[in-house]
Amino acid sequence: MSNDGLKRIHSLYTCFSVKEKKIADYILANPKRIIHQTINELADEIGVADATVFRFCKRLGFKGYQAFKISLASEIMSPIQQIHEDIKEGDSELSIAKKIFLSNKRSLENTALIMDERSFKQAVDLLLNSQRIIFFGIGGSSIVAMDAYHKFIRTGISCLLGGDIHFQLMEASQMSSLDTAFFFSHSGMNKHCLEIFHVAQKSGAKTLAITSFPNSILAKEADMALFSRSEETKYRSEALSSRIVQLSLVDALLVNVLVKRGEEGLLAMEHVREAIEDTRI
Repeated sequence: MSNDGLKRIHSLYTCFSVKEKKIADYILANPKRIIHQTINELADEIGVADATVFRFCKRLGFKGYQAFKISLASEIMSPIQQIHEDIKEGDSELSIAKKIFLSNKRSLENTALIMDERSFKQAVDLLLNSQRIIFFGIGGSSIVAMDAYHKFIRTGISCLLGGDIHFQLMEASQMSSLDTAFFFSHSGMNKHCLEIFHVAQKSGAKTLAITSFPNSILAKEADMALFSRSEETKYRSEALSSRIVQLSLVDALLVNVLVKRGEEGLLAMEHVREAIEDTRI
C-alpha cells in the first residue's frame, strides 16, 4: 500500500456521503493529530460510529484504521511532492513531459480506486445487449465519443456517431428501447449535451454516461454512469486531464464486450481488419 492516504481522500471526496465527508474534513484538517488517536477517540471527536470510520478506511483501500494511520504517518513524515502539480516556466521540455505522464498515471490510479465492480458489469451488459449504440459528446468530449465509436464498430454491434448538435438531436430522436445512448461529458452539466440526453430519454433509449461529477444532472439521470477522476494543474485544466481516463474506460468496456461476444466478436474484428487492409502501403 503506497503512502497516499491524503491524496486518496482528495481524489474520492466528491463521491463521499455526508458522514464520509465529515470524517474526510476532520482528517484533512488534523492529519498529525489522527496519528495519535485511536479509532474510538476519532469517532467520538467527529460524532460518528467506530464502524463508520472503519468503513471509510476500507473505502480508501486500506485494511483498516491502523493501516490507514501507518500510511498517514509515513506520508506526513516524508511528504511526497506531487510532481505533476509543480510545472514551472523554467522546466525543461523533458521534465514537463515526465510530469504530464505522471499526472496521467495518477488520474488513472485515482479512477481505478473509485471503480465499482457492480456498476461496471452493468455497463458492460448494457452495451452487450444493445441492438445499436450511438455515441454523443460536445466539444472536447466529442473526441472521446469518436474514439469510442472507432473502437466499438469492431465489436459487430451496430454503432453510430453523433455529428454536430443538430445531427445529434435528430439521431437521439430516432432511438428506441433497444438502443443505448452513450454520453461523454466531463462536467455532466453541458447544456447541449443534456438537451440531447433528454431527447434520447424521451425516445425510450437506455442511457450510459461517463463523467467526472457524480452529482451532475447527467450522472443522476442516466440509467448507468461511470466516473473518471483527474486533477487540475496550472497549465492544464481538469477536463483535459480527464480525457485520458475516459479513453481508458472506453478501452476497458470494449475489451469486456469483445470477450463476452466470443467468436462473434473475433469474427467482427477480422472483418474490420480485412476491410482496411488494402489502405496500408
